[in-house]
Amino acid sequence: MDVQYNLKCINEQIQTHCEKSNISTMPNVIAVTKYVTIDRANDAYNAGIRHFGENRLEGFQQKKAALPKDAVMHFIGSLQTRKVKEVINEVDYFHALDRLKLAKEIDKRAEHKIKCFVQVNVSGESSKQGVSLSEVNTFIEELKQYENIEIVGLMTMAPLTEDEPYIKSLFQLLKTKRDEIKALNLNNAPCTELSMGMSNDYNLAIEAGASSVRIGIKLVGIEESAPRLKKIYLMDFSL
Repeated sequence: MDVQYNLKCINEQIQTHCEKSNISTMPNVIAVTKYVTIDRANDAYNAGIRHFGENRLEGFQQKKAALPKDAVMHFIGSLQTRKVKEVINEVDYFHALDRLKLAKEIDKRAEHKIKCFVQVNVSGESSKQGVSLSEVNTFIEELKQYENIEIVGLMTMAPLTEDEPYIKSLFQLLKTKRDEIKALNLNNAPCTELSMGMSNDYNLAIEAGASSVRIGIKLVGIEESAPRLKKIYLMDFSL
C-alpha cells in the first residue's frame, strides 16, 4: 500500500472538484485509520497527513500515543456516555454529538472546551444516528447550557447508494443548515465547518462545500492481517 501515492491522487481529485465548484480552500483530509496498524498510520503521517480519525476508544488511544504530537485527532464514531471520561480530554475534534445526555457528560468531564460537530441524520434513515435536520436549531440552542462544548460545525454520513444527485442533494441540505446556524452568530456555535464525505462520495461532498472529508480505504487501505475487515467494510459507512 503506497499511502503517499494514494494521497497524491486524492489531492489531485480534490483540487479538480474544488476548481469545478469555485472553492478556494482545500478541505482537510482525515485519514480513517481504524482498520490499519500504527505503522500504516505513521506512513500516512510521513506522507503529509496531519488529521487522523478513529471511532473506537482503544484504537484512538493507541494511535494518539504513537503518532507525533502535532497529529490532530478526531473521534468520528458514536461514543457511549460511560466512556466519555476515558477519552474526551484527548480529543481534538468530536464528530458525533447527537444527544443531550452525551453533551451533559462531555461538559462534566471536560477540562477544557471541546470542539464538537453535531451529527445530523439528513437522509432520515432509521439505521443512522444523528439529530434530524428539523431539530438542529433546537438542539444547538439547548447546548448553550454546556460551557465546555463548542459547536464548530455539522457532520453527516450519506446513504450507501450510487444515486449521486441524491447524495449531493443531502450534502447541500447540510451546507444550507450550516450556513443558517453560522449566520446566527451564536457564541457556543460558530458552526463554520462541514464534516461530510468518505471514500465513496468525498468528491460530491467537496463540491457541496465540505471542510473535512474522512477517507479510509482509498487512502490507507485495510491491513492484510485482518481479511475479515473487508466484510465489515461493506457494512461500514465511516471509511
